[in-house]
Amino acid sequence: MVERYANLIGGEWRLSDNFVENINPSDTSDVIGLYSQASRSDVDDAVAIGRRAMRGWRTAPLEQRQAILNRIGAELMDRSAELGELLSREEGKTLPEGRGEVYRAGQFFTYYAAEVLRQIGENADSVRPGIEVDMRREPMGLVAVVSPWNFPIATASWKIAPALAYGNAVMWKPANETPASAWALADIIRRSGLPDGVFQLVMGSGSVVGNALAAHPGVDAITFTGSYEVGCQVASAAAANLTKFQLELGSKNALLVMDDADIGVAVNAAVVGGYSGTGQKCTASSRLIVHGKVHDEFVSCLASALSALKVGHALDPASQMGPVVSARQLQSNLGWIEKARQAGAQIAVAGERLQRAKEGHYMSPALLVGTTNDMEFNREEMFGPIAAVQKVDSYEEGLNIVNDTRYGLVAGIVTGSLARSSHFRRNAETGCVMVNLPTAGTDYHVPFGGRKDSSSGPREQGRFAAEFYTQVKTTYVMAGEPE
Repeated sequence: MVERYANLIGGEWRLSDNFVENINPSDTSDVIGLYSQASRSDVDDAVAIGRRAMRGWRTAPLEQRQAILNRIGAELMDRSAELGELLSREEGKTLPEGRGEVYRAGQFFTYYAAEVLRQIGENADSVRPGIEVDMRREPMGLVAVVSPWNFPIATASWKIAPALAYGNAVMWKPANETPASAWALADIIRRSGLPDGVFQLVMGSGSVVGNALAAHPGVDAITFTGSYEVGCQVASAAAANLTKFQLELGSKNALLVMDDADIGVAVNAAVVGGYSGTGQKCTASSRLIVHGKVHDEFVSCLASALSALKVGHALDPASQMGPVVSARQLQSNLGWIEKARQAGAQIAVAGERLQRAKEGHYMSPALLVGTTNDMEFNREEMFGPIAAVQKVDSYEEGLNIVNDTRYGLVAGIVTGSLARSSHFRRNAETGCVMVNLPTAGTDYHVPFGGRKDSSSGPREQGRFAAEFYTQVKTTYVMAGEPE
């Protein structure tokens, strides 16, 4: 008997008549559970409950908020092995990646637990005599969180934790591909001592729950991570109510490998940046821009490294790359490789459907060479274990190609030159820059976000999160004369 899981509305688990199956991508015969799909009326109920609950939470004692967030973070870190296995089972990333993601999610909560006590305001003298000015940040109110499937606990946590820390109520719609991780996190939050209704889980499709949240006049702010196309729909719906929005969208990240690069460092950066998490990362480097002097050596070494990667069941400790998340994603990936062949790209490492002991969505990593930046697969996000190499003759040509994209999330360079790395840091048109490092991999205490079509709104993570989850109030006070 497959277990059924409910939404969390007003502190109670609410089952629905409509469920989705959660299928293990490493073994499609394994049904993890049946997860309730919220209706529009569920969303309306949750909004009304959340708006009532936020009034008490915004004035809750700071140490109460701090203790609750610390409890959530501690349980996530203590259970990272167990919950990491669950995450890998439903999403397909390897066990070390799954466990690491859950532990990192815990760190988000403990970081923002500390931030609760750092909410210091500002003051100033008015330009008018005898008047003092006080400036402080207050909660936005009810925040809707819409998170993706590729980091089902970490991305959600870096949104939920600051929202709660700054005194907001939260409604969370996770991706339907990974509801088990979402339900587990919701259960931890429910048992943390948080007042009922301050945090609610509304699982469901984007077309129903996502649209309802984006367009709801009772939502004060919405934060979304996903595709550019859906992000534009969220922004349009939110704008109708002047709802504050924050969007982290697509990417087409580049790694520039210069003629003075350490080839071992460059290959490691390409493998980790382009293929960890089965390439299903917004920070993945799918464009590898390589100087002609080291091009052949780099391609040869990278092809050898990719051919040696062990692709297997996500729960197998020997696996170095798991399956992709779904049959639809697998077909999309294989379609991109066929498009590359038709466009004239050479296939240095073939990305092919793989058969394993258990039926799953397995494919080998792919490496395309002989490509140019005007080819479609070098313009659009693929979201799979596929990277394309472009040969350049100079640093200037390489930098121009790095910036020749409508996206601007991450860019990386591998070089031994301090002058080049310094110039690149200043001139790469991205929100994040990596020097002699993979493009994938960021810290939780510093800002994260992109430029161009990759992001809209304030940065996420670190103290910069306050820009989105709070609003500024300015108060003028007549000081008067002392008696």
